[in-house]
Amino acid sequence: MDIKIGVTYSPREVNLELDDSADQAELKAEVERVLSTEGAVFWVTDEKGRQVGVPGEKIAYVEIGSSDTQKPIGFGG
Repeated sequence: MDIKIGVTYSPREVNLELDDSADQAELKAEVERVLSTEGAVFWVTDEKGRQVGVPGEKIAYVEIGSSDTQKPIGFGG
């Protein structure tokens, strides 16, 4: 599963690949909890075991998707 986090005042997104066993519903619930709790930090562990934390106040958006979708290569239209 892939997750993309937009961070305010940052030109780059945080892109992570999570273990396929990650539960989208649980992840979404955790994002909603962090966004509604002052001072909370959204922690996520990628498939290599690295942990990334983003303060809830800095999250602009979160995109959660499946990593099994084919990504286009080249200039196809």
